[in-house]
Amino acid sequence: MKGRDQLWTLEDTLGELRHLTESAGAEVVGVVHQRADRLTPTYLGKGKLDELRELIQEKSASVVIFDDELTPTQQRNLEAAISPRAFTRSGEQSEVKIIDRTALILDVFGRHASTYEGKLQVELAQNEYLLPRLAGQWSHLERLGGGIGTRGPGETQIETDRRLVRRRLQKIRSELDGVRRRRTLHMDRRKKSAIPMATLVGYTNAGKSTLFNALVRSGSAPDGSASLAADQLFSTLDPVTRRIQLPSGAPLLLSDTVGFIQKLSPNVIAAFRATLDELDRADILLHVIDVSHPKAPEQTEVVEQTLEELGLGERPRLLVINKMDLLTGENGQSAPRSASLEEEAGSGVLVSAAKGWNLDDLLREIENQLVNLDGPLLMTEEYASGWR
Repeated sequence: MKGRDQLWTLEDTLGELRHLTESAGAEVVGVVHQRADRLTPTYLGKGKLDELRELIQEKSASVVIFDDELTPTQQRNLEAAISPRAFTRSGEQSEVKIIDRTALILDVFGRHASTYEGKLQVELAQNEYLLPRLAGQWSHLERLGGGIGTRGPGETQIETDRRLVRRRLQKIRSELDGVRRRRTLHMDRRKKSAIPMATLVGYTNAGKSTLFNALVRSGSAPDGSASLAADQLFSTLDPVTRRIQLPSGAPLLLSDTVGFIQKLSPNVIAAFRATLDELDRADILLHVIDVSHPKAPEQTEVVEQTLEELGLGERPRLLVINKMDLLTGENGQSAPRSASLEEEAGSGVLVSAAKGWNLDDLLREIENQLVNLDGPLLMTEEYASGWR
């Protein structure tokens, strides 16, 4: 994890934290940062705590978001150090919530979970996050009435002791096991049909859902249902799978999944293992990269490391270099080529999902990769009947 963090500057991580905060529906009114060799029990030094208190009072801030995952002790100490001294401009005492990066990400997840499974996974992760923070925090928990970091278990029920929280966790896990069994049966039926599967992966906001929708339209899928595409982090949380057609006429199952992000807690990744089963079942992973992003190489490294952590480091994958239109600034049905772009693409395929450029080339390359893996893809009678 330390090596991954060194890929990012302070400005990079704070910029991403701002985007996450805005995705959660909040407005950023100020920033405080500190470079330190080691973290204190209050995370910040005494001078920075004084600066933070002054900024909270000046801006009438109600939430303070930290870019790292706070330990339970750090969170308790920050609550004690900040909240009793926070006042509004009118002089009235105001409660201030302390939120860390993990709680913020879980809040964004909670906003975008739409299926039963997705909501269960968010609640599981939120309860597991809260469990070690229960001791000595009843006054803190009682004032979690809603808003950033409290969506899900925080706004529905605050358990009165750890035993009840653990009982709820057990129930959620049991329900998720049932969902997972049904999902496994469904996936097994997919495998028996011998239809290959490709799954989109990539950094959050790399354009996976836009590409998914463009390929569904381009591939003449019988079911053209779309995946949510928005300029927001984690706009896709629940996996979506559709059947499309490859250039030879053979079918392909295409799946869109949740994006990755730096500093994503291992516990959060583990909680969403059921969703990430889509990756484990894929014959090929389509790693979508936003080539226009200034941190594209670093984002690519985060995705590759996360795939390694999930045990998918050896899974065949194809790089899909997206958003090339933002680099060229040109219009047209077919994408313009340049030596620099080709060099950046390497062994991948340059596309613009938004403009529809090079989608046919991408589909042909996917088919070539699958043929190299499994041999010819045949348009059998079983396949053909599904396309009539």
